[in-house]
Amino acid sequence: MLRRVIGWTLAVAAVLAGAWFGRKVPFAEQWPMYEGLRTTAAIIFGVIGAWLAIIYPERLKLSFKPANHTGPKETGVGQLFSPVVNSTLILGAILVIGVAAPIAKKYPMPFDIEWCRGISYGVLVALTLFQLWTVLLTLVPASTIKSFVDHEDGAKRALESLTVLNQKPKP
Repeated sequence: MLRRVIGWTLAVAAVLAGAWFGRKVPFAEQWPMYEGLRTTAAIIFGVIGAWLAIIYPERLKLSFKPANHTGPKETGVGQLFSPVVNSTLILGAILVIGVAAPIAKKYPMPFDIEWCRGISYGVLVALTLFQLWTVLLTLVPASTIKSFVDHEDGAKRALESLTVLNQKPKP
Protein backbone atom coordinates (compact mmCIF):
# COMPACT_ATOMS: atom_id res chain seq x y z
CA MET A 1 0.00 0.00 0.00
CA LEU A 2 2.80 2.38 0.92
CA ARG A 3 4.57 1.67 -2.39
CA ARG A 4 1.40 2.51 -4.30
CA VAL A 5 0.95 5.81 -2.44
CA ILE A 6 4.60 6.73 -3.00
CA GLY A 7 4.39 5.72 -6.67
CA TRP A 8 1.26 7.80 -7.29
CA THR A 9 2.73 10.74 -5.36
CA LEU A 10 5.89 10.66 -7.48
CA ALA A 11 3.86 10.33 -10.69
CA VAL A 12 1.63 13.29 -9.84
CA ALA A 13 4.71 15.32 -8.83
CA ALA A 14 6.39 14.45 -12.14
CA VAL A 15 3.31 15.49 -14.14
CA LEU A 16 2.98 18.77 -12.24
CA ALA A 17 6.71 19.47 -12.61
CA GLY A 18 6.44 18.67 -16.32
CA ALA A 19 3.51 21.05 -16.67
CA TRP A 20 5.35 23.79 -14.78
CA PHE A 21 8.69 23.52 -16.54
CA GLY A 22 7.14 22.58 -19.89
CA ARG A 23 5.49 26.00 -20.19
CA LYS A 24 8.62 27.26 -21.91
CA VAL A 25 8.82 24.38 -24.42
CA PRO A 26 7.03 25.21 -27.71
CA PHE A 27 4.64 22.57 -29.01
CA ALA A 28 6.83 22.14 -32.10
CA GLU A 29 9.56 20.78 -29.79
CA GLN A 30 7.08 18.65 -27.85
CA TRP A 31 5.53 16.95 -30.88
CA PRO A 32 8.55 14.73 -31.71
CA MET A 33 8.31 13.34 -28.17
CA TYR A 34 4.62 12.60 -28.74
CA GLU A 35 5.56 10.85 -31.98
CA GLY A 36 8.18 8.75 -30.18
CA LEU A 37 5.61 7.81 -27.58
CA ARG A 38 3.14 6.89 -30.32
CA THR A 39 5.76 4.70 -32.00
CA THR A 40 6.59 2.95 -28.72
CA ALA A 41 2.91 2.32 -27.99
CA ALA A 42 2.40 0.95 -31.50
CA ILE A 43 5.37 -1.40 -31.13
CA ILE A 44 4.12 -2.73 -27.80
CA PHE A 45 0.63 -3.11 -29.25
CA GLY A 46 2.02 -5.11 -32.17
CA VAL A 47 4.43 -7.27 -30.17
CA ILE A 48 1.92 -8.18 -27.47
CA GLY A 49 -0.74 -8.79 -30.12
CA ALA A 50 1.65 -11.21 -31.82
CA TRP A 51 2.35 -12.93 -28.49
CA LEU A 52 -1.38 -13.36 -27.98
CA ALA A 53 -1.77 -14.87 -31.43
CA ILE A 54 1.18 -17.23 -30.96
CA ILE A 55 0.71 -18.31 -27.35
CA TYR A 56 -3.09 -18.38 -27.12
CA PRO A 57 -4.44 -19.01 -30.65
CA GLU A 58 -7.24 -21.27 -29.41
CA ARG A 59 -8.33 -18.83 -26.74
CA LEU A 60 -8.40 -16.01 -29.26
CA LYS A 61 -10.64 -18.10 -31.51
CA LEU A 62 -12.93 -18.89 -28.60
CA SER A 63 -13.14 -15.25 -27.51
CA PHE A 64 -14.93 -14.35 -30.74
CA LYS A 65 -17.57 -17.05 -30.27
CA PRO A 66 -20.53 -16.67 -27.89
CA ALA A 67 -19.72 -18.02 -24.45
CA ASN A 68 -21.93 -20.93 -23.40
CA HIS A 69 -20.07 -21.90 -20.28
CA THR A 70 -19.15 -20.22 -17.05
CA GLY A 71 -15.69 -21.44 -16.17
CA PRO A 72 -12.91 -19.96 -14.12
CA LYS A 73 -11.27 -16.90 -15.54
CA GLU A 74 -7.70 -17.40 -16.72
CA THR A 75 -4.95 -14.93 -15.91
CA GLY A 76 -2.46 -15.68 -18.71
CA VAL A 77 -4.36 -13.79 -21.39
CA GLY A 78 -5.02 -10.95 -18.96
CA GLN A 79 -1.30 -10.45 -18.44
CA LEU A 80 -0.91 -9.94 -22.17
CA PHE A 81 -4.13 -8.04 -22.67
CA SER A 82 -3.40 -5.24 -20.17
CA PRO A 83 -0.43 -3.78 -22.13
CA VAL A 84 -2.52 -3.93 -25.32
CA VAL A 85 -5.31 -1.93 -23.69
CA ASN A 86 -2.84 0.57 -22.21
CA SER A 87 -1.10 1.04 -25.55
CA THR A 88 -4.46 1.51 -27.26
CA LEU A 89 -5.39 4.24 -24.78
CA ILE A 90 -2.03 5.97 -25.28
CA LEU A 91 -2.32 5.75 -29.07
CA GLY A 92 -5.87 7.13 -28.92
CA ALA A 93 -4.83 10.07 -26.75
CA ILE A 94 -1.92 10.94 -29.03
CA LEU A 95 -4.10 10.71 -32.13
CA VAL A 96 -6.63 13.09 -30.58
CA ILE A 97 -3.87 15.51 -29.57
CA GLY A 98 -2.41 15.32 -33.08
CA VAL A 99 -5.75 16.41 -34.55
CA ALA A 100 -6.65 18.99 -31.90
CA ALA A 101 -3.27 20.76 -31.61
CA PRO A 102 -3.14 22.27 -35.13
CA ILE A 103 -6.70 23.54 -34.74
CA ALA A 104 -5.95 25.00 -31.30
CA LYS A 105 -2.95 26.85 -32.76
CA LYS A 106 -5.19 28.69 -35.22
CA TYR A 107 -7.49 30.21 -32.62
CA PRO A 108 -6.72 32.55 -29.73
CA MET A 109 -6.72 30.86 -26.36
CA PRO A 110 -8.65 32.37 -23.44
CA PHE A 111 -5.50 32.07 -21.32
CA ASP A 112 -1.77 32.52 -21.80
CA ILE A 113 -0.02 30.30 -24.37
CA GLU A 114 2.51 29.27 -21.72
CA TRP A 115 -0.27 27.52 -19.81
CA CYS A 116 -1.28 25.64 -22.96
CA ARG A 117 2.32 24.52 -23.39
CA GLY A 118 2.47 23.52 -19.73
CA ILE A 119 -0.74 21.49 -19.98
CA SER A 120 0.56 19.81 -23.12
CA TYR A 121 3.87 18.96 -21.48
CA GLY A 122 2.08 17.68 -18.38
CA VAL A 123 -0.02 15.39 -20.60
CA LEU A 124 3.19 14.28 -22.33
CA VAL A 125 4.78 13.39 -18.98
CA ALA A 126 1.62 11.54 -17.86
CA LEU A 127 1.45 9.54 -21.10
CA THR A 128 5.17 8.78 -20.89
CA LEU A 129 4.82 7.46 -17.32
CA PHE A 130 1.81 5.40 -18.40
CA GLN A 131 3.85 4.03 -21.31
CA LEU A 132 6.75 3.24 -19.00
CA TRP A 133 4.37 1.29 -16.77
CA THR A 134 3.06 -0.52 -19.84
CA VAL A 135 6.61 -1.44 -20.89
CA LEU A 136 7.18 -2.87 -17.41
CA LEU A 137 3.92 -4.83 -17.66
CA THR A 138 5.23 -6.53 -20.80
CA LEU A 139 7.93 -8.10 -18.62
CA VAL A 140 5.32 -9.98 -16.56
CA PRO A 141 4.40 -12.51 -19.30
CA ALA A 142 8.06 -12.91 -20.19
CA SER A 143 8.85 -13.63 -16.54
CA THR A 144 5.98 -16.11 -16.37
CA ILE A 145 7.25 -17.90 -19.47
CA LYS A 146 10.79 -17.98 -18.05
CA SER A 147 9.55 -19.38 -14.74
CA PHE A 148 7.56 -22.05 -16.56
CA VAL A 149 10.53 -23.03 -18.73
CA ASP A 150 12.84 -23.11 -15.69
CA HIS A 151 10.34 -25.33 -13.86
CA GLU A 152 10.05 -27.66 -16.85
CA ASP A 153 13.84 -27.84 -17.20
CA GLY A 154 14.21 -28.66 -13.49
CA ALA A 155 11.58 -31.38 -13.73
CA LYS A 156 13.30 -32.83 -16.80
CA ARG A 157 16.71 -32.86 -15.05
CA ALA A 158 15.19 -34.52 -11.98
CA LEU A 159 13.56 -37.19 -14.15
CA GLU A 160 16.81 -37.78 -16.03
CA SER A 161 18.76 -38.15 -12.78
CA LEU A 162 16.23 -40.71 -11.51
CA THR A 163 16.43 -42.59 -14.79
CA VAL A 164 20.23 -42.71 -14.56
CA LEU A 165 20.04 -44.02 -10.98
CA ASN A 166 17.61 -46.77 -12.00
CA GLN A 167 19.82 -47.86 -14.89
CA LYS A 168 22.90 -48.51 -12.74
CA PRO A 169 23.65 -52.23 -12.39
CA LYS A 170 22.84 -53.69 -9.00
CA PRO A 171 25.69 -55.61 -7.28
